[in-house]
Amino acid sequence: MEYEQIINTTPVVVVEFYATWCPHCKRMMPVVEQIKELLAGTVDIYQLDIDENDTVAEAQEVESVPTFLIYKNGLEQWRQSGEIDGQELLSRIQSYV
Repeated sequence: MEYEQIINTTPVVVVEFYATWCPHCKRMMPVVEQIKELLAGTVDIYQLDIDENDTVAEAQEVESVPTFLIYKNGLEQWRQSGEIDGQELLSRIQSYV
């Protein structure tokens, strides 16, 4: 699926750029899984490995991992790099729903 299609699958979409070798990404994985379960059917959450999606990561100017992006109606609304508290991330996402 093309990135433009991904960010337009639902009104609010979250994209996480991560790397399998990144310790911060590994710590965020269970947090993101929980949020996916909580928001299932409301918000689509995509996780893209930068090593497999380097062209997309470069096009989105992702410079570190993990990087979280929130899109509303296909437009970037928020971006954060690094680990983030799960409750904070959930609240941030819900503020756009």
